[in-house]
This record gives sequence, C-alpha cells and structure tokens, in this order.
Amino acid sequence: MPNKDKDRLSKAFKALSNPNRLRIYQQIKDKRVSEITDSGCGFVDFVNSLKVGAPTISHHIKELANAGLIRVERQGKFVTCHLEDDMLNELKQFLD
Repeated sequence: MPNKDKDRLSKAFKALSNPNRLRIYQQIKDKRVSEITDSGCGFVDFVNSLKVGAPTISHHIKELANAGLIRVERQGKFVTCHLEDDMLNELKQFLD
C-alpha cells in the first residue's frame, strides 16, 4: 500500500476515533442503507439524535469532511452530509 493511501486511511481512522464523529458517520451510513436514494443526513438530524450543540456538530462534520469520509452539500442555510464512496470502499478493502 502506497504511503499516501496509508496517510489517507490514518486520517480517516483518527477522525472516526471520536465517538460523536463515529455516530455521525454511522447515522449517515444507516440512512443510506435504509433508503433507495442517497438523500443524506441533514445537520438537524445530528443535533436531534446526539443531543449535542450545533457548534460541536459543525466541528465534527468539518473533521469528517477533512478526512475525506463525507461530503457536505450546502443549500442556503441547510447542510446535508453524504458518504464519500471512495473512502468507504478504501476502508472496506483495508478491513478485509
């Protein structure tokens, strides 16, 4: 495995080592599995389910996006998070 791939995976695992970020990632993944289309998870979904303040959720979303685990779409004041399929596949491949 090339060093750049190791660095990328290391960054992803570091981001997922935080329990709230892991919960956010899992929530996005679970929602995608339960729906026919990838509609993503809205920012408010995380605030409601994690019982954590909006600034904290915002920080965690930023960390997940910076690690390449999710992509964030903004439409006005609405934020929706989607899994990054390439990284999901890399994680699966590494763990197999």
